[in-house]
Amino acid sequence: MLETVAQPWMWVAFIVFVLSMLALDIFALGGSKSHKVSVKEAASWSIVWVALALLFNVGMYFYLKDIVGETIAMTKSMEFLTGYVIEKSLSVDNVFVFLMIFGHFAVPEQYQRKVLLYGVLGAIVMRVIMILAGSWVVSQFAWVLYIFGIFLVITGLRMMVASEKEPDLEANPVLKFAKKMLPFTKEYHGENFSIIQNGKRVFTPLLLVLILIEISDVVFAVDSIPAIFAVTTDPFIVFTSNIFAIMGLRALYFLLADMADRFHLLKFGLALVLMFVGVKMLIVKWIHVPTTISLTVIGTILISSMVASLIATRKKAN
Repeated sequence: MLETVAQPWMWVAFIVFVLSMLALDIFALGGSKSHKVSVKEAASWSIVWVALALLFNVGMYFYLKDIVGETIAMTKSMEFLTGYVIEKSLSVDNVFVFLMIFGHFAVPEQYQRKVLLYGVLGAIVMRVIMILAGSWVVSQFAWVLYIFGIFLVITGLRMMVASEKEPDLEANPVLKFAKKMLPFTKEYHGENFSIIQNGKRVFTPLLLVLILIEISDVVFAVDSIPAIFAVTTDPFIVFTSNIFAIMGLRALYFLLADMADRFHLLKFGLALVLMFVGVKMLIVKWIHVPTTISLTVIGTILISSMVASLIATRKKAN
C-alpha cells in the first residue's frame, strides 16, 4: 500500500469540490448551452483554475505543516506543484489534437464547448481509473517504475520525430467500427449527438468527434499518469494535480485555439519534458533528482520552447 498524507476527509472534500465545480459550470454558467467561447472568457476561467490549484496547494501546505511538520509539508507542496506543471504542460498537447479533430470535422465553434465538456468528464473518469490502477501496480511491483521510465523516454522520442505529422483520423479503427455499426447523418443538427429521422434514431457527426476526443483522453492519460509517478507516488498528490490540470483543459483550449500555430515548437519542449522525467525514473536508484531541480528543469524547457516558438513565428504573425 502506497503511503499518503491525505486523510479520508481530504479525499471526500476534494471530490465534493470537483463535483461542485462541474455542476457550477453546467447549470449556473451555461456549460450546456451552445455559444462561442471568447478569449476573454477563456482567459478568465484559465486564471480561475490556476488560482484554485495554487490556493489548494497553499492550503495543503499550512494544514500539513501543523500535522506532520514543515519539512514534509514543503515536500508535498513541491510535489503537487511539479506534478501540476507537468500535467498542465502535457494538456497543451491535448489542445493541438482537439484543434485537429475539430478542424477535420469542421465543427462549428458554438458546438465545441459541449463536446469538450463531455470530454473533460470522460477524462476525469479515465484518470481516476488509471491513477487507482497505477497506484496499486506501483505498490505491488516497485520495479514497474522503471518500465514507466522507459515508456516515457520512448514516447518523448516518438513525439519529437512525429511532431510535424498529422495522423489519418479516418483510419482510426474505433471510428471505422462506429460508422459501420451506427447510422450517421452528413450534417450537424445543433448540439445533438443523435436525432429521430424518419421514425428512426440516427447519429450526427458530433458523436464521431466526441468518440475521437475520448480516445485522445485515453492516449494522453497513458502518457501523463506514468510521468507524475516520477515526481511522487502519493495517490492523493497524483490525483489532485491531475484533476486540477484536466478541469482547466477546456479553458486552455479556447485560450490557445486562435494562436496554437504560434507555439508549434512547444511539442518539442513537451517531448523533452517526457524524456527528462523518464530518465529521472530510470536513474533514481543511483541519482536522486530533487523536486525543486525537476521543477526548474521542466519550467526552463517549457518557457524556452514557448519563447523560441514566438520568435520563430514573429514574422508570420506580422
